[in-house]
Amino acid sequence: MTTIPARLAQTSRVSTSPTESRKRVLQLYRDWYRSAPEVVSLYALNVSPAFVRHSIRRQFERNRYVTDPKVVDVLLLKGRQDYQETMNAWKMQDHVMGLLLQDKERPRKTFLQKFYEGRDEEASIPAATGM
Repeated sequence: MTTIPARLAQTSRVSTSPTESRKRVLQLYRDWYRSAPEVVSLYALNVSPAFVRHSIRRQFERNRYVTDPKVVDVLLLKGRQDYQETMNAWKMQDHVMGLLLQDKERPRKTFLQKFYEGRDEEASIPAATGM
């Protein structure tokens, strides 16, 4: 498959109403959802398309309650950009796995959990500072 850079390109737009932004979000979700089998075959992933679809759903659910129209437009822009880069095979397999399949949130640890482990990452001094 040859790469056509403008194949999936769209101009960035500003949503005029919440209903328009909702339509754009649903369209982006449908595009990602329908392309799951192609993503699996394109990048030779060792997961099923159903698992990729579940991961896509989880990514969209994380931003479900965002109501600020400007933030929604930025998320749409980034989502569309990731979709275009993924479908044009401009990413490596590791990028796709990190984008779709790995949860980016680490569980927050309390002070006592860090204390019992014997370290506090926020208070440590990097080695490159020369101190």
